[in-house]
Amino acid sequence: MKSPDYNLPKYFQITRDIIGTIQRGQLKPGSLAPSENELIEKYEVSNTTARKALLELEKAGWVRRVKGRGTFVRDHTVERSINRIFGFTKNMTEAGRKPSTRLIGFHLRKTDRVQTVNGRVYTLKGPFCEIERIRFADGIPMMKETRFISLELCPDIQRQNLEKSLYEIYERVYGLQLNEINQMLSAVMLEGDLLDAFELQKPVPAFRVEGVSFCGKNLILEMEDSVYLGDMYRFSAKAVT
Repeated sequence: MKSPDYNLPKYFQITRDIIGTIQRGQLKPGSLAPSENELIEKYEVSNTTARKALLELEKAGWVRRVKGRGTFVRDHTVERSINRIFGFTKNMTEAGRKPSTRLIGFHLRKTDRVQTVNGRVYTLKGPFCEIERIRFADGIPMMKETRFISLELCPDIQRQNLEKSLYEIYERVYGLQLNEINQMLSAVMLEGDLLDAFELQKPVPAFRVEGVSFCGKNLILEMEDSVYLGDMYRFSAKAVT
């Protein structure tokens, strides 16, 4: 008796097979998907067929390719509530992920910084510290953030380990806690230099978050301009009447 897949294109049979292993939990989110060479060996197909199978899996949203690392089964999205004041580290920990950070840029600025959020203009008085970081979950780049931190409220913060949670540094070293955040969310495309930051090969949708954080009445502790990977995040909000 012929297999019901007998007349289907070989690449399509391969994609159905791999999707089945994902749905059955044999391939976990975040794990490596079979490589092109592994597909060639297992299914006895050409590299063209193996490549097409992986491309179809990516187009269908089952996997994502990370430049220089391989093809990964897509993680489930992480929910980020815009009603809560908490940082990336806690967000990832609550989602069952292992967070990590890489510092990629650092500058001390003397002039003021002006930023408009939700139609209101805010000014962060200089001097301030500008840092750029890539935030990872289970080794996968999730966001690129740029933060502008008041040196009046956090003197010599550049002496701290800036690859750790900033919220923990604010509280532990300076005795400061955020009590208000005003943020603005917009949709953008990851392209150009940002592709390298996220280890991607082609443009993908993303979220841009611009914000101002306070540690007291009219006391601006930091400003933010960050980009979140679109297929890895889901933002939620709660309204009360």
